[in-house]
Amino acid sequence: MPRILTGNRLETGDVLWWNGSDWSLHLKDAVAIGDEGDALLAQLIAAERINDPALIDVTGETGAFVPTTTRERVRAVGPSVRPDFALPSLSVEAI
Repeated sequence: MPRILTGNRLETGDVLWWNGSDWSLHLKDAVAIGDEGDALLAQLIAAERINDPALIDVTGETGAFVPTTTRERVRAVGPSVRPDFALPSLSVEAI
């Protein structure tokens, strides 16, 4: 099962997704993390620029990943109390 890297921007709380070289606000930009995931995670934790970085399991392919847990699907879509605020990177129907 592929894994991707996620976290939150310290300054704004925005949910971020690792795109292979930097962070993106959109899940569709995320790339699968291979064996280097744990080392990258340790590096990001040490840098203290991203809050709560984590490797998460996903299904699907690059550009169409869907997190396997409800918590991460909600984080990917946006606020669950206002569907009109949902991010376009994953439809509300997918959760």
